Amino acid sequence: MRENTPPRSPLDELVEDGESDDELIYAGDADEVLDAWERDMNHWEEEAGIEEAEEAHTPHREPAQDDARLTFSKHTSSVFCCDLHPTEELAVTGGEDDKAYVWSTRTGEVVHEVTNHGDSVVAVGFSYDGVFVATGDMAGYIQVFKVSQGYRKVWELTVGDIGWMRWHMGAHVLMAGCESGEVYVWRIPSGDCKVLPGNDIGTEAAELTHDGKKLLVGYQNGQVKLWDLKLGTPILEVDSTVGHKGNVTTVAVDQESQLFMTGCEDGSLCLMGPNGVLAQLEQPNPNPIEAVLIDYPGFEIKVAASGTLDGKLTIWDAARQTRRVVCEDDDPVGIIKLLWLKDYIICAGTVDGLIKGWDFRSGAKRFVLEGHKNIIQSIAYDKQRNVILSTSEDGTAKIYDVPTGQ
Repeated sequence: MRENTPPRSPLDELVEDGESDDELIYAGDADEVLDAWERDMNHWEEEAGIEEAEEAHTPHREPAQDDARLTFSKHTSSVFCCDLHPTEELAVTGGEDDKAYVWSTRTGEVVHEVTNHGDSVVAVGFSYDGVFVATGDMAGYIQVFKVSQGYRKVWELTVGDIGWMRWHMGAHVLMAGCESGEVYVWRIPSGDCKVLPGNDIGTEAAELTHDGKKLLVGYQNGQVKLWDLKLGTPILEVDSTVGHKGNVTTVAVDQESQLFMTGCEDGSLCLMGPNGVLAQLEQPNPNPIEAVLIDYPGFEIKVAASGTLDGKLTIWDAARQTRRVVCEDDDPVGIIKLLWLKDYIICAGTVDGLIKGWDFRSGAKRFVLEGHKNIIQSIAYDKQRNVILSTSEDGTAKIYDVPTGQ
C-alpha cells in the first residue's frame, strides 16, 4: 500500500523556499542524536514563542454562516473530487482518506462506499448517462461500478500515477492522463484500450472537443496537443517555444471545437486555434492561471474566462482576443475552479472556502456562498436542479442552491 500522497495544491506555487536545514549532528549513539534534536527544537520553539512546533497547514477560517442546504461529512480528511449524476439526485466524492462515496444529494445518506483504494482518491465521475461510476486514486488504481446493479464492479485496472480522469460525453469510454504523459482510452466494460503515447512528461489537464472526436491535453513542460481519438495521433502540437513555458494547469474548448483556451502555472494564458497559438492574452507573471472557460452556450458573443491564484477573474472577448471585463471583488482571494451557471452567471471556488458568483456580462458580483472552512478542491453543477456541489480540504462536501433573482 502506498503512503497517502495528496495531489498538487495550487498554493504550492506561491510558497517560498524555507531556510536551509540545520547543521548535521554527528553523534556516537541514537540517544545523543535525539537529545540534541530535542534541545534544538525546544530552543526554536522558545524563540518562536510557541509551545509546540506544528506543520504548516493552510489556515482554516470560520465562516460567518453556512449557506449549504446539505453537508456530507463521512470523509475523514480532505475531499479532492466530485461529480453529480446526470439524472438522479446522487453525488460521488473521493478524498485523502482513500475512500469514495456515492450519496444522496437530498438526504446525505450513503448509497455506496468504495474502501479498497490504497491511495488518495483524486478522480471520480459518472458516465454521461449515469450507468457507470468510476473512481481513481493517485497511484493509478481505477475502478468502475454499474449503478443499476447495486454498484457491482465491472472493471478495474492499475496504471501509472494519474493526473486526471474523465468520461466521454456520449459513450461508455473512460480516459485518464498519467505522470508518464501517456493518455489511456478504455471502452467500458470490455476494457479495450488505446494509448495516446507520452514522452515522460506528465499531464494535469484535458478536455474533450464537443463533437467527442478529439482530446485537448496540456502537459507539464508547457506542451499542448490536440489528439484525434480514432487515429490516436496528434493533429495539433504547440510547444514551449511558441506557447507556455511551464505546467499547463487548465484547458477549455469552445462549442465548435475551433478555439482552445489554455492556462499555465507560469501565469501565461493562450488562445489557440486549429493551427496553433492565436494570441497570448496574459504574459508569464507570478500569478498562476488555475481555471479557464470558453464559450457560454447561447450567448451572442464568444466569451472566455480566466481565474488566477491572486483572485482575479477576467472575462475575455475570444473573437476579438481582448479583455472584456475584470469581475468586481472587494476581497479577492485565489480562484481554484470555474463553472458556467444559468442566467449568465460564472461561479468560482476559492482558496478560502467561498463560492462566488458574478454576472459575466457586467462583472457585477451576484452572490457569495459560505460554509467551507478551507480550500475548495472541486465543484460540480446540476443545471436542471440549479445546485452546486463543492468539496474542500476541510473534509466536507456541500450542496448549495444557487441564489436567484439577485
